[in-house]
Amino acid sequence: MIDLRSDTVTKPTDAMRRAMAAAEVGDDMFGEDPTVRRLEDRFCELTGKPAAVFVPSGTMANQLAIRAQTEPGDEVITHADNHIIHYESGGPAALAGVMLALAPGPRGVFGADEVRALVRADDPHCPVTRLVALENTHNRGGGRVWPREQVREVVETSHALGLRVHIDGARIWNAAIASGRPVAELVGAADSVSACFSKGLGAPVGSILASDAPTIKRARRFRKMFGGAMRQAGVLAAAALHALDHHFDRLVEDHAGARRLAERLAALPGVRLDPSEVETNIVYFGLADGRRSAPEICTALKQAGVLVLPVGPDRIRAVTHLDVSPSQIERAALAAAEVLGR
Repeated sequence: MIDLRSDTVTKPTDAMRRAMAAAEVGDDMFGEDPTVRRLEDRFCELTGKPAAVFVPSGTMANQLAIRAQTEPGDEVITHADNHIIHYESGGPAALAGVMLALAPGPRGVFGADEVRALVRADDPHCPVTRLVALENTHNRGGGRVWPREQVREVVETSHALGLRVHIDGARIWNAAIASGRPVAELVGAADSVSACFSKGLGAPVGSILASDAPTIKRARRFRKMFGGAMRQAGVLAAAALHALDHHFDRLVEDHAGARRLAERLAALPGVRLDPSEVETNIVYFGLADGRRSAPEICTALKQAGVLVLPVGPDRIRAVTHLDVSPSQIERAALAAAEVLGR
């Protein structure tokens, strides 16, 4: 079975498992796990932020960033298609008690003008606008990479308006590879950034949040409150460190595979897809003829040995990753041609 549903389905390599087995561990809640501390220090070096906290998931990292930088009743500006809205179980409302103001923009990207338009007046009738949240790369935007200058403009405008900025960088590694820019440059002066190790980097579990020291101190308190405190987590941090050392640079292969798949799919009858929009490892394609729904096509592809994800009545997502070889990309394209050509 060729699994293209998500890059979260990757499994640890044998070398990663050996690194996990050999990890030095301690009690993370006491700050005594040396491998976790090495990972947090490494992420600080990569992002240029002074402090970081290792957490179980990207959702927790984002929700900690929101809770640590807002108070209940505040409002967060974010894109209408961002992960924190669609895939985090209502966390901003349930955990932080905040409202969300939805910015428009093509494929998950908005600008300084949208931020200015959504900032609330200083009026007791209104919630207080406190935080702006970006997502880079943007999942529902087809893995789009935020233009570096646009990030800078949004951050500068937000700071001028007294707002903080969080970057959901679950796939910031893919953004760095696609843009040829270091992670710290992509993050810039944003106040906080999260990243995931269990997607394209292939670790089994784990994400991380970096910010200034007071914000991370608050995030650690809320991590405990949210049930995410960890003990001998060095075995997981070791996997993440191994991934940074051995799986970061190879993300270019996933991007090339996604482009090959997109080009093959775009040539099929009844498919809506612009291959030029495939910047990283995520391919979305639409069904134009209406003869069969996305779930029906996904069922037929599963029977042909390919797993993809229906994300609407006529839209399908495919994601390349560490466990999908070039030959499997070719086989998946052939299966799609057979199914969609019927």
